[in-house]
Amino acid sequence: MNKLELMKTANEIRKGVVTATHSAKSGHPGGSLSAADIYTYLYFEEMNIDPKDPKKADRDRFVLSKGHTAPGYYSTLAQRGFFPIEDLKTLRKVGSYLQGHPDMKHIPGVDMSSGSLGQGVSAAVGMALSAKLSGDSYRVYTLLGDGEIQEGQVWEAAMLAAHRKLDNLVVIVDNNNLQIDGAIDEVNSPYPIDKKFDAFNFHVININGHDFDEIDAAFKEAKATKGQPTAIIAKTIKGKDVSFMENQASWHGAAPNDEQYATAMADLEKVGEALCQK
Repeated sequence: MNKLELMKTANEIRKGVVTATHSAKSGHPGGSLSAADIYTYLYFEEMNIDPKDPKKADRDRFVLSKGHTAPGYYSTLAQRGFFPIEDLKTLRKVGSYLQGHPDMKHIPGVDMSSGSLGQGVSAAVGMALSAKLSGDSYRVYTLLGDGEIQEGQVWEAAMLAAHRKLDNLVVIVDNNNLQIDGAIDEVNSPYPIDKKFDAFNFHVININGHDFDEIDAAFKEAKATKGQPTAIIAKTIKGKDVSFMENQASWHGAAPNDEQYATAMADLEKVGEALCQK
């Protein structure tokens, strides 16, 4: 995909987030919208995956450590063809396979169940270590929230990843600066995030998480890095491209009502129209 196609795809993924959370009347739109460009690049450009064969042995693995942003993850998987886009409207409904958090047993394309913050990155480290021990070539990617890295388990996992020189592992931090209780630097500051990962002997890259040129360069640099894992610190905007959600902690875990849904979809339609003019 070229840059414009990636931007258009990310916009469709954001529409899916708004649609799913509106239908469910619950969920986590803010951090799903901030990570949409990262999701898009991973699933449409970076990762070796096949929607027709979700369990193929040599596939790259992805673990959504910040599992509550499942609406963004599901919207991405649907756009990539793992299951019908229409199913996004069943999010969190009784009987739906699209639960509030990722479920590896029932959702095609999900490699690890997650939701308990801090634990997903440990699973990703285990997968990357397994690949090294088995001589397998697949790579492992995990997406963390910046509030999530307040969890001590994240740093235990980071310590092992660097110790075992897991250069097949990429940790991405969605640094939108907001968590459920407010600004992360006011709740329990993890800053400077880049220097912390550097201290744990990661190769660290800072990027604008909404700029596909920077995203592309970062993942290429990660692939070229040998002997240590990579941490990509992606500066993002919570609620990206939905006017009333941007930079608002209150939209961490709230669903839009009918009126807000209409406004949000209109915002995203405008973004889409602007992209079509390029």
